[in-house]
Amino acid sequence: MDHDTHPLHHGAGSGLPETLLPALALVVCAGAYLRLARLARLRNPGRGWSPWRTAGFTTGLALLAAALLPPIAPLAHTDFRGHMVQHLLIGMYAPLALVLGAPVTLLLRTLTAPRARLVAAVVHSRPVRWPAHPAVALLLSTGSLAVLYFTPLYDFAMVHPAGHWLLHAHFLMSGCLFAYVIAGPDPGPARPGVRTRLVYLGCAIALHAVISQLMYGGIRVDVHAPIPEVQGGAEIMYYGGDIAELLLAAALVTTWRPERRSHPAAKEYPSYRPART
Repeated sequence: MDHDTHPLHHGAGSGLPETLLPALALVVCAGAYLRLARLARLRNPGRGWSPWRTAGFTTGLALLAAALLPPIAPLAHTDFRGHMVQHLLIGMYAPLALVLGAPVTLLLRTLTAPRARLVAAVVHSRPVRWPAHPAVALLLSTGSLAVLYFTPLYDFAMVHPAGHWLLHAHFLMSGCLFAYVIAGPDPGPARPGVRTRLVYLGCAIALHAVISQLMYGGIRVDVHAPIPEVQGGAEIMYYGGDIAELLLAAALVTTWRPERRSHPAAKEYPSYRPART
């Protein structure tokens, strides 16, 4: 930690392009999801599409908008506490809401049967099984925080606009992956049982707490920002992370369903019929 230097002051500001591009991308995502939800209701009026899932996905987009647009985005460039608020929104709160929107299930319900089978095969393929393992998801989401804040990587990313956006992308993708593995309603390849997922969630809670406490104490932290900012960011990380992880645990309990002995793609779209042997 450093009293005098703060790399964020020398980084890119939140100019017009950095405001318009995220806003446009979020509007496109919202429009695509709402269109697919309408198509799902039209194709199967009896089954329809849950308004709660639509609310979850749109809430996730709203949280991303709050993180990527003013006033939080400019603050994240100049204050480590603003960065931490942005990190929690992009990496923990928004991913949970987006995952609860079940976008893969929605896509499967709106595709034709051959295309839906292709998507289901990809979801359950070997290349997807490896990152979808809870240990890998935990390492990419929570474990990467140690690399970010205990090495020069954070300062490097903050002074390079491309690095800043890559950091956002990592937060979002790894957060979505972990939320999907732990509590996602979408089909999951070889997803472990509830007890195992709770163990991994407990490990994430413990690791998150240790990193934030080390950061608050200034132990091995490599963030060039004023000490009060780093300590304030650590407190935000500690308490905000706890709330997000409790919400994830609640989502795990509420979305859990007993496993059925059927083809994993059978329940994702009504037109699917397993091949007879």
